[in-house]
Amino acid sequence: MNQWAKLLMISVSLLALTMQATADSLLDSESALAAERALDAGDYAKAAKLLRPLAEQGLAKAQLNLGLLYARGDGVPQDFKEAAKWHRLAADQGNPNAQYNLGLMYDQGKGVAQDITEAAKWYRLAAEQGIAEAQDNLGNMYAEGNGVAQDYKEAVRWHRLAAEQGFANAQNNLGTMYYLGHGVARDYSRAVGWWKRSAEQGLAKAQFNLGLMYAKGYGVVQDDGEAMRWYRLAAEQGHAKAQLNLAVMYGNGQGTARDYSLAYMWAYVAAANESDGEVKKLSTAIQAYVAKQMDIKQVSEARESARKCIAKQFKGCE
Repeated sequence: MNQWAKLLMISVSLLALTMQATADSLLDSESALAAERALDAGDYAKAAKLLRPLAEQGLAKAQLNLGLLYARGDGVPQDFKEAAKWHRLAADQGNPNAQYNLGLMYDQGKGVAQDITEAAKWYRLAAEQGIAEAQDNLGNMYAEGNGVAQDYKEAVRWHRLAAEQGFANAQNNLGTMYYLGHGVARDYSRAVGWWKRSAEQGLAKAQFNLGLMYAKGYGVVQDDGEAMRWYRLAAEQGHAKAQLNLAVMYGNGQGTARDYSLAYMWAYVAAANESDGEVKKLSTAIQAYVAKQMDIKQVSEARESARKCIAKQFKGCE
């Protein structure tokens, strides 16, 4: 296992993206405009019927959108091979969205045999045309040495390009590079700065990382209250490690009054949220510890609160 996989704080994610259609008009033709109106209206069967002849004529944006309909199964039976076919035709014409989507399909092995090197090729073509998702995924590949030779400086370069476009995943990943000192001098303050930009956009991984920095006082003045605030935002999105850390904070009375019932509840939620691994082990241990500080009724009530929290998808649990 490499260092990226070992670190609790680091949560670089590859392939967290979904394919999206271009917002540009297809063509200034009556049939193309009709196809776009059908897409906007959600009439995907009609859109597919209108797009097919345009795609067969070689119109790249029509090929892209027809490929997306096949990838999603909208208006046509889901067929990743057909999706890959139409994306390739558009990608070969230089359409950056199709290049990114084709890279994603090679990365995931959908509609084509999985081929990380081929994925990197298409990501690069899209990244060079400014597609932030492609830049970020290419940065991840350089960071991990997948499909390309590992090169942290190249990883930083691509992450930065996407981060400067405001892409939250890339901002989180660039913060990770500064935290680790990979490809740049280690700088906790800059790590915090990029994680904060990402966290403020609602990315749970960045919210969790920012919470850790406040808890430890790395790159910021140590502040348990701020740590809890960011943990809670991540926890409400289902981030198991943030839920575990909330349990610890409540159990220790850090940044809040000590509350064993809430400590038990969040530990129960975290354990249920992650079925195995270190989070499950630690959450179970916390439940056992705090249960000794509670009576049977309190434990029962905390379990019921946890079940309600899970049913509410972690929102409004306190």
